[in-house]
Amino acid sequence: MLSARSLGITLVLALPLLVLLSVRIGVTGVLDLSQTLEGVAAALGLGPPLAERSQVIVELRLWHALTAAGVGGALALSGVFIQGLFRNGLAAPSVIGVTGGATLGASAAILLMSGYGPAFLTATADPHGPALATLRHAGLLTFLVPAFGFVGAVGVVFLVATLSSRAGRVSVPTLLLTGIAVNTCIAGVLSLVSSLVLDDWDVSRAIYVWTFGTLADRSVYHVLTVWSGLALAAAVVPFVAWELDLLAGGEEDASSLGVNVKKVRLLSIGAAALAAASAVAVAGQIAFLGLVVPHLLRMLSGARHRSLLPLAIPGGAVFLVGVELLNHAFLANQALRPGVVMSLVGGVFFLCLLAFNRREVDQW
Repeated sequence: MLSARSLGITLVLALPLLVLLSVRIGVTGVLDLSQTLEGVAAALGLGPPLAERSQVIVELRLWHALTAAGVGGALALSGVFIQGLFRNGLAAPSVIGVTGGATLGASAAILLMSGYGPAFLTATADPHGPALATLRHAGLLTFLVPAFGFVGAVGVVFLVATLSSRAGRVSVPTLLLTGIAVNTCIAGVLSLVSSLVLDDWDVSRAIYVWTFGTLADRSVYHVLTVWSGLALAAAVVPFVAWELDLLAGGEEDASSLGVNVKKVRLLSIGAAALAAASAVAVAGQIAFLGLVVPHLLRMLSGARHRSLLPLAIPGGAVFLVGVELLNHAFLANQALRPGVVMSLVGGVFFLCLLAFNRREVDQW
């Protein structure tokens, strides 16, 4: 097992290398290393740009990689918060419906700013007008999507926590079953919405993208959005890391040691929801990353939240950037959407966790 410091240094050093590889290698070909470095420097305002087409390619790949890094870090951090708060390694943003709630909120913002609004409920919206409305309000939409996503994520967390707890104690089977039920309801609502706006290609495609996740055509705005939300969520870490370690022994024991359980719960839920909503706002729903990465980090460096929470950011970033790099390097133009890839990987990982923890599951 590695020390937290050694693992953190390794991840922090690996991340920029993977980002450079992602910029250098893409579906349109492989760039020279010197050309890659010059293009990145120009994108960051540190040098003259390359020839027009080459500079555009470099910038598209750079924003894609940096967005992937932010999304991976945000979802991993959200997963650690949720698993620590509910004291269960099978909890995750996607499993208990946090990312689904954020996706539903983001979809509501898209519908609202696309000209549907109240008319959507009476099926009188103009099927040809919403796309124009979206373009007119594009600036406002960029703020409403993460805001609505945050509201949806927080709402789902509180709903699941309320339904799965009794007398302040969280039932793990009820937590997982409630999360599955909420995810199913959200999926049904999204399917209904998609069917009702099927004739509106722009809106239908936007909701489809948010449902299956995408990192294509990202811009500097997406990078700033996800990293800003991640930074705000990470600011909570010093106030809850030690307390989450104490909560592992139970809320009563933690309270007797001076932990303000209600404060820790609110801060952890808010940070988890903000991180997940920031990721969903720029990339849509990418399931299971918040389940897989925390487990990998625990296996490598231990379960203390004082080290696990800070490691989640570079760990999740390295994981998703690496997965995207392999996805595009091997599949090129046939590359899968990140949500699809993580569902395939995460679903198998989740089944393995259930199998390896069979004895613990039997005791629930």
